[in-house]
Amino acid sequence: MIQAEELSKWYGRRPAVQGLSFAVSPGQICALLGPNGAGKTSTMRMLVGLSRPDAGAVRIADRPVSLGAPVLRRVGVLIDGPAFVPHLTGAANLRLLWQAAGRDWPPPGLDDALDLAGLGAALDRRVKGYSMGMKQRLTLAQALMRQPDVLVLDEPATGLDPAEVRALRRHLAARAAAGATVLISSHQLAEVQMLASHLVVMNRGTLVAAGALDDLLGGVGSLEDAYLTMIEGSDRAAR
Repeated sequence: MIQAEELSKWYGRRPAVQGLSFAVSPGQICALLGPNGAGKTSTMRMLVGLSRPDAGAVRIADRPVSLGAPVLRRVGVLIDGPAFVPHLTGAANLRLLWQAAGRDWPPPGLDDALDLAGLGAALDRRVKGYSMGMKQRLTLAQALMRQPDVLVLDEPATGLDPAEVRALRRHLAARAAAGATVLISSHQLAEVQMLASHLVVMNRGTLVAAGALDDLLGGVGSLEDAYLTMIEGSDRAAR
């Protein structure tokens, strides 16, 4: 459902992503892992058409991706943090974002998305009074309310308390069980180990490893230990 083919992205003379290829199939929850600066967010932006690759290609549902491509209507996105109209309420912002694409209100997954975001009465308050955590949760609701076939979520648990993180984990597992394709980035490795079925590990803009979680753990048992071993090996190889 998600195909990255030899993706590369440069910012001036600095390579952010180099020759990256991986795929995520329906029903999989794939975690995109790597240290800060590994190129994860640049990769996610290219996957959903927010950034054009300097080389390579992206396909979703076997269709090429570019900014505004019709296939992106099937994708729920949480990248780059929240961006809303500050003088409107949370509820009004969600409605505006949905109807801007010419779709009838309400979206199919609105109630579940609002329950998961846990904003309660704050939905009827202006967003300019929201904390960063509340804005993040509103962004999460915006990504989930359409019941998308594909989810691309960059650090989706930011601003959530432990009970909300658990609810998010269960929601994503249920979406994957229903056939959705989920790609998340996260530094919360213990949470990733409970959630993910597959991993893509990056370092210095390149692919370190990709495959099923159990295969990449290799009997180590701890994702943290396996991840650190992979990154340290990649750093040694780059020296």
